Amino acid sequence: MRIGVIAHLKYPIAEPFAGGLEMHTHLLCRLLRRHGHDVTLFAATRSDPALGLEAICEQTEMAKVGTAEAGDVAFFREHHAYLSLMTRLRRSRFDVIHNNSLHYLPVSMADTLPMPVVTTLHTPPFCWLESGVRESRGGNIRYVGVSKSIRASWQDVVPLDHVILNGIDLESFPFHAETSGPPHLIWYGRIVPEKGLHHALDAARLAGLPLRVAGPIADPDYHRREILPRLSSDTLYLGHLDHRALAREIGHAAAALCTPCWDEPYGLVVAEALASGTPVAAFARGAIPEILTPACGVLASPDDPADLARAARVAVGLSRRACRARAEQACDAGEMVRRYEALYRDLTAERLAVANDSPADRLTA
Repeated sequence: MRIGVIAHLKYPIAEPFAGGLEMHTHLLCRLLRRHGHDVTLFAATRSDPALGLEAICEQTEMAKVGTAEAGDVAFFREHHAYLSLMTRLRRSRFDVIHNNSLHYLPVSMADTLPMPVVTTLHTPPFCWLESGVRESRGGNIRYVGVSKSIRASWQDVVPLDHVILNGIDLESFPFHAETSGPPHLIWYGRIVPEKGLHHALDAARLAGLPLRVAGPIADPDYHRREILPRLSSDTLYLGHLDHRALAREIGHAAAALCTPCWDEPYGLVVAEALASGTPVAAFARGAIPEILTPACGVLASPDDPADLARAARVAVGLSRRACRARAEQACDAGEMVRRYEALYRDLTAERLAVANDSPADRLTA
């Protein structure tokens, strides 16, 4: 099949990944191409050219840095890029478009396209995206949520046709039956307020366990205000690691901390830790309780570092093999892609059936 994948434009779809959405989009395109599909990725410059890249815009997150006028430049840059793309797609010959962008234009203009459009919703509703979804009701559109939590959050806006859990490449997160070195915890992700690293630092201190931290410092003000004062000799910042180095560090840890300050739509970091054999102590937010079981993780009250410290002390004693088994059962990217392929086939078959049921065909029947 000829599949066009629309990415968001804030960061390149390339390693080292800025976050889970970048990794998910990269993995989706890579596995679809491995399955023999002709994939074109519409994304920001500096994205991975091996994904069939057509760069439609410079990354826009950098354009926001500085003045309010710079933020306006980023907004209009994205607006123009998506408007131009959606206009061009009307004349394209893709079998299906998969929208992974979180932008309002690909959803609000989806019903102008001749081919089916699958939009994966990775976040709860926010004003711009919700407005676009409310304006689009074409018969060629299908919405997918990445968790039951996301489906519930959108139920008053639009019914989601499917829930397809995000997956990870299990081979990229090899199983570690044992930890490496003295027991320690790990936290990884973008260092921004909504990811809650400050809670992880407090919890590790209360638990009496060293903490290693990996990820890009995406919000310098937050890092200076909340993170630097909490650092100690028991904290090691590893930097922004590439995929292989990050997987190795996750596998070496006794447990991983997951501290979202919002309703996490899925939680790729949880899946990655489990695949590595690393138990998880996490705030019970969003979809995380859908992934963790008592055999592989311990839930804590949201925004409560003391309860997270309790969860961490329990998590380090859980079975690492049970963690890997849970990842294989619930977090396999191969199953995710197979479900998307089945959806693509259903939609293209529906489109063909509608085309064959033209007025001319009915007159001659």
